[in-house]
This record gives sequence, structure tokens and C-alpha cells, in this order.
Amino acid sequence: MAISRTLRLVAVPLLFLALWQLAAGRSPSHVIPTPHAVATALSKLAKNGSLEKDIVASVFRITWGFLLACLFAVPLGMFLALYRRTRMALNPLLQLLRPISPLAWIPLSVLWFGIGDSSAVFLIFIACAPTLVLITLAAVSNVKTIYIDAGRNFGLSTANLLWRVILPAAAPQLLSGMRTTLAVAWSVLVAGEMIAVNSGLGFLIMDARNAGNRFDLVFAGMLSIGIVGFVLDAAMGLLERTDFVRWSLADRA
Repeated sequence: MAISRTLRLVAVPLLFLALWQLAAGRSPSHVIPTPHAVATALSKLAKNGSLEKDIVASVFRITWGFLLACLFAVPLGMFLALYRRTRMALNPLLQLLRPISPLAWIPLSVLWFGIGDSSAVFLIFIACAPTLVLITLAAVSNVKTIYIDAGRNFGLSTANLLWRVILPAAAPQLLSGMRTTLAVAWSVLVAGEMIAVNSGLGFLIMDARNAGNRFDLVFAGMLSIGIVGFVLDAAMGLLERTDFVRWSLADRA
């Protein structure tokens, strides 16, 4: 069983590399670089330090933008779930903002914050916040009423009720929604870095494209984006499997 599983894990990457090599050999003007060319480009970027610099810049922006969105959206979503009249008043605004593509905010972000980290952080914030508010609202609304009534019967204040009862019960659904939102935010950041900043993995791709169609560097940037995105998603997956969340799931069952 272990050997069979290992073969399956190895077979898919090898098949992908073989198809990639075949496509590169048939592409005109080397529009699709070979895996070896991309690996060489990645090695050069790593040796001169530019790859590390761009990864750090992108992770810095996604971290701050996503954290600020969570700090704003999660408390607001919990508040709206508990207070119906406020929810009815703000819901039309949230539903209006949510469908607007974050990329549509790029001209305003550059105008308001200039070219730099602040502009990219704002794009991440605006991409995540409205959706996270609605995710939190849904997660809290799905908490069993008996838990909330029990907390109130024990004389818990609103703050303690939120922290000790509602948040643990809503954690599994909330973290699942945050994981999906983070993936979307990562895509938005890379697109924003192609326009609104002068560093990061998105900028790496555009810079390579403008430097004489260096498709090996373009593919190296794309591969780096995929790897970092995979690591971020895996980190959120580990958070979903913490003892706190497992306890919440068992309690809800």
C-alpha cells in the first residue's frame, strides 16, 4: 500500500513535467519555456536574492491586509448577527460592495495611497472585508440557540458570551470561510502587484514580461506564486485542525 501510494504521488508530477516538456518543444518562439529553463531561472533568482525579496514583500502585504480585514470584519459580523436592526440597515451596503471586483479599486488605491505597500494592503483589505463580514454573520447565525440561552442564563455579559460561547461554536465554519477568502486575496494581491507596486511576485512577472519577453522568468514567478499560495492554504488548513476547532466540531455534533 505504501509503495502504491508513493507511486501515485510521484506519477502525477512526472506526467505533468513530461506534458510540459512536450508543449515547450512544440511552442513557437519558446513562448513556453522548458522545465529546465524555468528551474534555471528560479535558481538564478534565488542566488541573487530577488526571489526572496519578492516573496517576503508579497507575504508581508497579504499578512497585514488579511489580518486587518479579519480584525475589522469578524467583530462586525458577530455584532450584526446579534443585532437585527443594525444588520438590516447595513446589509444593503454589504451586498453592494461584495460583487465589486477588488481590481476595480486599483485606480483609487493608487490615488489615495500611492505606489507601495499601503496600496496593496488596502486592496487585500477591500477584497476580504465584505465577504468576511457575511461569512461571520452566517457562522454566528448558525450557532445553536440553546448555547446562547445557556450562556445568558449563567449571567454572561455580551462580550463574554461572544468570546466563550459564540466564537468557539462558530469557529469551524468561520475558519473554513477565512481559508477560502485568503486564497482569493492571494490572487488579488498578485494582480494588484502588477500595477500598484514595484516589488513582489506579481511585479516579478510583469518586469520579466517587459524585459524582453523573459518567459522563463514569467513561469518562475508563476510557479513561486503557486508554491507560496499552497503554503498559505496549508497553514490555514492546520489552523482548522487545531484542538480548539476539533472540540468545537465535536461539541456541535
